[in-house]
Amino acid sequence: MAEGVFRQAFVEVNNFESRIRSAGLGALVGHPPDPKAIQLMMEKGIDISDHRARQLNQEIIRKSDLILVMELDQKNTIEEIEPTARGKVFRLGEWGGFDIPDPYQKEIHVFEETLILIEQGVSQWIKKL
Repeated sequence: MAEGVFRQAFVEVNNFESRIRSAGLGALVGHPPDPKAIQLMMEKGIDISDHRARQLNQEIIRKSDLILVMELDQKNTIEEIEPTARGKVFRLGEWGGFDIPDPYQKEIHVFEETLILIEQGVSQWIKKL
């Protein structure tokens, strides 16, 4: 959901696309998004149905200019995996001082709450970028 929201917001503000991709620390590689996430995003006019999960690795970390994570633990883990990532890994909720919990295998209301936090974090980051 975060990739879709961020991509749409970035294009709206900058009038061009940038390379925005998501990857997970414990990704179910090749799997599509949860149907609840697809549904919520379609309601926002964002189609994420073609997305497939990919695993974060050192190459992706090294090639990225900015890495946004959902939780502080994820930031710490990435910096342990690849110490050169320090200074380019931040929480999506960094400016608001909040983590965004993973809604995976939870009820739709948890996905809705997560999406609200994602939208808040993206809005704050778009202003900073």
